[in-house]
Amino acid sequence: MNIHRLRRLFSRALSTSLATPLVLAGCGVNLGNSADLTGFSQVACEEHRLSFGNLTLSSAQDFVQLRGFYSNVPWEDARSFGSSSSGQACATATDVPACQTAVEDASTSKGFHRDCFDFCQEYFLLTTSGDTVTTYTTEPSVQDLLGTIDTVEEAALRAFAAGYNLSCYELERGAVKQNKDGSFDVIGTQGHSCGASTDLTQHRVRVSRSGDVRQLEKYILEKGDPNCVIGRRPVGLQAAEACENPETLGSYFADAARLEAASVHAFLRLRDELALHGADVGLQDAARRSAMEEVQHAQVTERIARRFGGTPQRPVVEELPLRSLVDVALENAVEGCVRETYGALLAHHQALHARDLEVRQAMVRIAEDETRHAALSWDIDQWARPRLSAEERETLREAQKRAVALLREEVAVPLDASIITLAGMPTPEAALALLDTLEQDLWA
Repeated sequence: MNIHRLRRLFSRALSTSLATPLVLAGCGVNLGNSADLTGFSQVACEEHRLSFGNLTLSSAQDFVQLRGFYSNVPWEDARSFGSSSSGQACATATDVPACQTAVEDASTSKGFHRDCFDFCQEYFLLTTSGDTVTTYTTEPSVQDLLGTIDTVEEAALRAFAAGYNLSCYELERGAVKQNKDGSFDVIGTQGHSCGASTDLTQHRVRVSRSGDVRQLEKYILEKGDPNCVIGRRPVGLQAAEACENPETLGSYFADAARLEAASVHAFLRLRDELALHGADVGLQDAARRSAMEEVQHAQVTERIARRFGGTPQRPVVEELPLRSLVDVALENAVEGCVRETYGALLAHHQALHARDLEVRQAMVRIAEDETRHAALSWDIDQWARPRLSAEERETLREAQKRAVALLREEVAVPLDASIITLAGMPTPEAALALLDTLEQDLWA
């Protein structure tokens, strides 16, 4: 599902409870000026990634792929992931199996475009020509491969290699235009808005035909949140032990931290099950990224819980075999398309209404991440349903109806006043109204 559709739906659901104009957390609030975007077009993308469909390289290649890897993650098997590509790997190789093995095994310990937020991502390019498999791990080597920059796709890739992030969805964070002299201007971003002494900055850079990248303008889009560092429950999650906690807010955020930590397991398992059933690599990568983001959510909610006197328990998740496609789709329909989607909407409500400054600032980041996770759930649902029988699809529909009914019972329970005021949770009446909007548009 397009994330912008979810944001619009959330905006409509929340607008009735706001006395001031709605600004959804994480949707690109411009705290300063911005580059003039006249004449710019959105960067070309395919399946949420930069498009490689119009590259004119310095030498003919059968295949070119942008690969990323995590250079400091705790999961060894999560280190490498594929991104944009063009052509067919090993198309003209004389020994295709050997070439394909070399492609699969290609790796590096250092790349270009290093981008860190708790976890560090770096990238390299891979090409095949005949039996030769080549990797390009530095910015100069990428430029050598590109040669003369004469298409907007090449200009975008060159800017990316120089360290600028390019959004596929927002013009002020990912745009390009060609100038009369043949050079290109590219709009990209650097940094993020989470943490002290950090800002999300917009950059306008000029990419010459020879590949030189020169910064022209820089603006702060979002100021960094100094306090920043409701998720999917995994199958096999064991019940938490009962605990005595004199602080209601401490208990609330301790439970939230436990569930956020459990979501890390849920998304890593989801990634493995998507791979097992042949899902597109884009869905697999998105599940992996979601796990990384849930680590950050667990950290920030744990810190808030301890501030309010809570002590989060570590989630205990039983190791279970990977499941059939229908079981994966069934869990996704309930945990993702219902509970996680509603949880994302709640996070936006908290980001707007929490009176506690630390809670409000933390929920700004969490709300945007959870909206992306909810959109992923709907994308997985769209991928899985055509692969199921009519009877299995009916099972999903009935399970979703039961999940919505259960959610109605849960949100109707009165909350402690401190959770409503300081944590920004809606009253039961407001929560049911939010749920009504989602049900009409998503679950009817």
